[in-house]
Amino acid sequence: MQEIWQLDGRRTRSVSAENPTGEPGAGGRAISGTGAFAAAGLGRGWKVSPSIDLAPGETATLADLSGPGVIRHLWLTTDRTVLRDFTLQMYWDGAAEPAIAVPLGDFFCSGWPEPALVNSQMVVVAPAGGLNSYWPMPFGSHALITLHNGASHTAPVYYQITYLEEDVPADAGRLHARWRCSDPLGAPAVHPIVEIGGGPGRYVGTYLAIEPRAPGWWGEGELKFYLDDDTDFPTICGTGTEDYFGGAWNFDLGGSYVRYSTPYLGLPQVEPPNRIYEPQQRFGMYRWHIPDPVCFEHSLRATVQALGWRDDGHYRPLEHAHVATTALWYQLVP
Repeated sequence: MQEIWQLDGRRTRSVSAENPTGEPGAGGRAISGTGAFAAAGLGRGWKVSPSIDLAPGETATLADLSGPGVIRHLWLTTDRTVLRDFTLQMYWDGAAEPAIAVPLGDFFCSGWPEPALVNSQMVVVAPAGGLNSYWPMPFGSHALITLHNGASHTAPVYYQITYLEEDVPADAGRLHARWRCSDPLGAPAVHPIVEIGGGPGRYVGTYLAIEPRAPGWWGEGELKFYLDDDTDFPTICGTGTEDYFGGAWNFDLGGSYVRYSTPYLGLPQVEPPNRIYEPQQRFGMYRWHIPDPVCFEHSLRATVQALGWRDDGHYRPLEHAHVATTALWYQLVP
């Protein structure tokens, strides 16, 4: 990370409902907006346009930026009941297809209805639904960020996206993210996290949301990374779901699940929280491969098994489980 004290000529810009273009001196100029009534009598500059209202079926442009630059922080909040109904999309350098296309909640480690409290290096979810991303997002000529409302009602959206106008090296990868959902998982009980073609690249993060829909422990399944020329068998093969996310022994301590959130991995979601081994419980967990990226030259495939136990001591594939994953990686070729 660049030293914070180094004065190198980079320029800070920020887009929000109060400054949609991010241009210098363009903030707080609105004379109409969602705060106009509250600001009546105070005049221009007094929080006249702090948010937007996003109607069902609409797609809002949150940022339309000229490069080069690097997005350093994205903060957003909205109605907490629609986190999986909103889709966050990001396009780099004029690409026709988004490099990032993920339900809003899952991008912020909150795939289930109640937002998790997350205290990690790359994602922070603060009380009451403050969603923060610190994933650095370099772009060359252009960056476009949109938010689509797939819910049945209008919701307010407050947001701020801060970026630095700076040179981007030719070998800088662009952040990509993809969401996949298997519901039900089916047979075999293997969920495809992601398949990436082109490279080189670095896989940097996984968020997993699972509802096992079977009693007992549900996390024996291995995560596997098939790198480049791997075929039937992977180069990287974990030892169990809770192990990949930094836990151990079923996340079970004293007869209950223990939630945790650390800089690089965590289990921030257990719903409901005070029960154990029930089929309809829901779990959300993340792992950021920041100090340990999964590097590939031209392709990568990642999978996770959904595996529990039978009463006779054999593994039980969880074919009825709901499994959703968000994969994040940097890739040179879009």
